[in-house]
Amino acid sequence: MTAKLFQPITFRNITLKNRIVVSPMCQYSSADGYANDWHLVHLGSRAVGGAGLIICEASAVTPEGRITPDDLGIWKDDHIPMLQRITSFIHEHGSVAGIQLAHAGRKASTTSPWKGHKTLLPEEGGWQTLAPSPIPFNEGDPAPKEMTKADIMQCVHDFKTAALRSIQAGFKVIEIHAAHGYLINEFLSPLTNHRTDEYGGSFENRNRFLLEVIDAVREIWDESRPLFVRISATDWVEGGFTIDDAVALANVLQTKSVDLIDCSSGGVSPLQQITAGPSYQVPFAEAIKKQTGMATGAVGIITSAQQAEGILEQGQADVVLLAREFLRDPHFPLHAARELQQDIAWPVQYERAKRG
Repeated sequence: MTAKLFQPITFRNITLKNRIVVSPMCQYSSADGYANDWHLVHLGSRAVGGAGLIICEASAVTPEGRITPDDLGIWKDDHIPMLQRITSFIHEHGSVAGIQLAHAGRKASTTSPWKGHKTLLPEEGGWQTLAPSPIPFNEGDPAPKEMTKADIMQCVHDFKTAALRSIQAGFKVIEIHAAHGYLINEFLSPLTNHRTDEYGGSFENRNRFLLEVIDAVREIWDESRPLFVRISATDWVEGGFTIDDAVALANVLQTKSVDLIDCSSGGVSPLQQITAGPSYQVPFAEAIKKQTGMATGAVGIITSAQQAEGILEQGQADVVLLAREFLRDPHFPLHAARELQQDIAWPVQYERAKRG
């Protein structure tokens, strides 16, 4: 009997060979947004390791949308050739290449984690950040610029042109990053969106920017192509975005040709109170799936084959996304198949080790 983890799943014209997804993980290893050999090896090794879908890290749709100067980007055509090389390798080895389109909003202009993860000042190469409202992330940080309607329209256009480059680069899935306190999440959350125009206030108004981004992307990313959205299903702060809001948002996204909601949480406020543990975010995916019928992806300290299989068997999600476990074990799917007694194909170059 085929384990649920290794049953194929189809989204529009794309079939994943299994339900194991490499979650987008920032590598902070780019210069001027360019992918390089690190990204080829990092992402390519997960394809060799048997993942069904590999989502490339948050890729900035503008230079100002980078979290750090070391972020990957897709804001200019010169970024495409190396990304094409990476997607070709992923597809050659039976996985599907996806990309996460992102804008960091007020959490931009910082240094990479191993460089202190501190705010970059202008004299250090920092830049003016953007947000729905001029509220800094940390007290004492430079305030972001409140986006004008022209800024919003330009950003929507930037996501659209990034979608075109994603097609040219060979990606088969796009995920829009609307989580972790970055720009779209900042519009969604009442903690960070204090606007009084049509982009703020009511739940419907706070959704507007995300829906405009989706519509613009769908003008390029046609109906044959899968579109995912990553959300923070709760802010983990009183008065913030809640799982009930996430369920309501999912009902809206179902009408916008979104195929899956990638259910993460947090990141919008330094005041968040999170109790993390194995599968701690899985209930968000389960609630959205069961209350809306929407396909969901489960994340959050998923580290074993049995744990991942149990999530799918219990109907809590449709796919599982692993991040740090894939950093520890690029060949997690091959090892999971052995643990679940599934006979799956290995790369021919590795066959002699399959039953060793």
